[in-house]
Amino acid sequence: MKQTLFFENIRISLNSIRTHLLRTILTILIIAFGIMALVGILTATDSIKYYLTKNFSMMGSNTFTVRNRTMQVHIGDQSNKQRLYEPIRIKQALQFKESFSFPGYTSIFVYATGTATLKFGSNKTNPNIRVLGADENYLYTSGDEIEKGRSFTPEEVNYGSSVCIIGAELVDDLFKNKEDPVGQIISIGPGKYRIIGVLKSKGSSAGFSGDRSCYTTLNNVRVNFARPKMSFNLNVMVKNQELMDAAVGEATGLFRTIRQDPAGSDNTFEITKSDNIAKMLIENIKYVTFAATIIGLITLAGAAIGLMNIMLVSVTERTREIGIRKAIGATKRVIRNQFLIESIVIGQLGGLIGIVLGILIGNVISLLIGSAFIVPWLWIVTGVVLCFGVALISGIIPAQKAANLDPIESLRYE
Repeated sequence: MKQTLFFENIRISLNSIRTHLLRTILTILIIAFGIMALVGILTATDSIKYYLTKNFSMMGSNTFTVRNRTMQVHIGDQSNKQRLYEPIRIKQALQFKESFSFPGYTSIFVYATGTATLKFGSNKTNPNIRVLGADENYLYTSGDEIEKGRSFTPEEVNYGSSVCIIGAELVDDLFKNKEDPVGQIISIGPGKYRIIGVLKSKGSSAGFSGDRSCYTTLNNVRVNFARPKMSFNLNVMVKNQELMDAAVGEATGLFRTIRQDPAGSDNTFEITKSDNIAKMLIENIKYVTFAATIIGLITLAGAAIGLMNIMLVSVTERTREIGIRKAIGATKRVIRNQFLIESIVIGQLGGLIGIVLGILIGNVISLLIGSAFIVPWLWIVTGVVLCFGVALISGIIPAQKAANLDPIESLRYE
């Protein structure tokens, strides 16, 4: 009986919606825009979080870097102050690599230049190629993969051989006639280098494309790109991710000894986990999430007022109908439930439209930045609950007013 009455109330609600279609559509759209703002922006921020985590953690969550400077990240007008320490000398880097016995891989690398021009015959790149000197373990620790050819051998690194590994995008710039790049001789600045490998494409990571990088041997950079106070960096990839903190602790103690940092003093180097930048940026996205939530809630408050207004008008317009229903036996509870269900149906229709639009808009942003398709289940459930709450709050006063109408007065209402 109760189930039949429930569905009857839904049928009456849908009939009332059809009778006042334009007014109902406008109310539904107000609710939809509130939910769309909430779900859309939060879907977009989830996409951005996924993108940052994926791209800044390419090396893997079990990798950390030792360098002589802290990270400097600019977000809007805010910027953390970068600290510089004494350069890490090659002797210190080699001593760390030989002494660090934690299970995993340790590599040494150094930046040669970020403004190199690569040439092959008459073809050349723009003067913005990043050249990096690395040892035989660097590709293990950097997250790069060889698509064609091979990596450096320890002998090539030791003798400073003029060999190089180039990014996938550079192949298109240099070998326009589709030549096999492996084995070809190219110019990097004034020097000649033989290509021994091509990196697998990884795309652009937050504006920086590893596909436009060129790696050569560590000792070759020391000779051909030497500069005062050149600082060497260390990458460490731990085999067991659960031992990451232990590895960082052991590395810190070992490198403090190598750098001869006095007991009780600060480190004269920085250890950065591969996903630290992503975490810093994601931390700042919470302000966007907060703003989106406020905007959505303000819009929903407006929708609640609009829905309450339409329900009050509906009660007034249907006063005679209410009188007839009471005259044939409808109780206060039945009348109240009828109007509450009507309010909830309108709220849920608005919520459904808003959720669909929000997911679509959020994933347009995801598509533009190259992130994955996101279905924000948490925000979908939140949207449904919010719409139910808005409908319940907006409908309770009109429903109570309808339930308390005097049947005799209602029948006489014109």
